[in-house]
Formats: sequence, structure tokens, C-alpha cells
Amino acid sequence: MSLFRLTLSTIFRRKAWAVCAFVVLVMPFLLPKMSSGTENPALLKPALAQAAWGMAWLSAVFWGFFAASRIGDRLSRSGLGEYFHSSGLSATRQLLETWAALMIYIAPLGLAAALVSIFAASPAAPDESAMWIATNFQYALLFALVVAPLVALAIALSTRFGNLTGFVVSGGLTFYGLYGVGYLKLLLSVEGNPLLTWIWSASPHYHFADPTERLRYKLGAIEWSQFPLLVAYFTGIALLYIAASRLLFRVKAAA
Repeated sequence: MSLFRLTLSTIFRRKAWAVCAFVVLVMPFLLPKMSSGTENPALLKPALAQAAWGMAWLSAVFWGFFAASRIGDRLSRSGLGEYFHSSGLSATRQLLETWAALMIYIAPLGLAAALVSIFAASPAAPDESAMWIATNFQYALLFALVVAPLVALAIALSTRFGNLTGFVVSGGLTFYGLYGVGYLKLLLSVEGNPLLTWIWSASPHYHFADPTERLRYKLGAIEWSQFPLLVAYFTGIALLYIAASRLLFRVKAAA
């Protein structure tokens, strides 16, 4: 059995992906009812869309990155990676096959959030509905561009430093890029420190891949003239993480 098929079947048998599917597809309908979202009917649909995307991001981090870290750690510590390497499967190919198997389960989370948002929270006006559909599919693509290299990084780090390091670093980068850079910008508006300015500029601005504000206030889709620039930005970050992942990945745990 190939490493890709082995990883794919292992994830499937553990059934955690089914919990994530429930969280993304069902929980957005339950969460607004457990909050104040039902008090104002006009807020119900934006709350549902926000919940769907929030659940997708949380599932990607707390299940996707954890699964990637655990699989990477097991690959190096159990001798499985060394076995496949002796069978002719290079380290690069092992990283690629493990990553591909994980992404089959993780990437659809963004698509599921987009579909929930489109079919359950789309505006009634035809022009707004068309813009809503475009916005959700744009962010489904950005979601995959952000998550994919972080999954590879989680795998690679865990093969060298253990599953806790892989999970914490990949998850920490995600939350920092989504929320931390915003707080850093607020700090810069109070105190213009050159070092903090450089850190902010060099940070991964994953908040550009979070559609919460755009959907909540119906700001419309990203301008198609600007969208390729955003894709190129996240692709550049992805290439850096992929290169780092290949350098860090190892088929055998340190003695």
C-alpha cells in the first residue's frame, strides 16, 4: 500500500473528519439560536455565515493541524518513514503524499462553509446574491491557499521536533495572521516603533483570507482586478513554507 493510501485510510477510519463535517455543516444553524442572533431576524443570516466560516477555520486548526502533526510524528518515530525511504520513496515524495491525503479532508472545509453561506444565508436581492456567491468562492480558494502550506509545515515540524511543536507553531501562525497582526497594527498606531513596523510588514496577513467582515457588512466580492494580487501574496507565503517544510522534514526521528 502506498503512503498516500495508507494515510488516507487511516484518517478515514478515525472518523474525526465526520465530526468536522458536522461542525461546519450543522453547527452554524445551531449557534445563532444559542445566542442573540434570533432576536433580530436581519442579523440571522450574517450570523449564520460568520459561524460557518468560523467553524471551518477552527476545524482546520484544531483538527487538521493536529492530525497533520500526529501523522508526521508517527511517520518518523514509528520507523514507517524509514521503511518507505528504503523502499525507494524519497523524503520529498513522502511529504507530498502525506500532505495530499490530509488536504483531501481539510480543503473541503472551506468549500463546505461557502456552500452553507450561499444556500442558507444568501441575500434575497439577485445582484446581492450573485456578489455573495462570488465572495464565498473567492474565500474558499483563499482558505485553501492559507491552510495548505501550514499543513505541510505541521507535518515537517512534527517529524523533527514532535507533534506538539508542529501543532503549536502551525496553529499559532494561523491565529497570529488572522487576529494578532490586527492588534499589532493598533499598537503601531499608538507607538510607531520601527522594529514593530518591520514585524508587521513581514507577518502573514491571513486576515485577508477571512471573509467575516466582508460578509457581515455585505461589502461584496474582492475586486477581480485585485484578487490575483491577493492570490499571488498567499502563493508567495506558501512557497516559503513549502521550502521550509522540505528542509525540516525527516523520515527518521533523531536518536
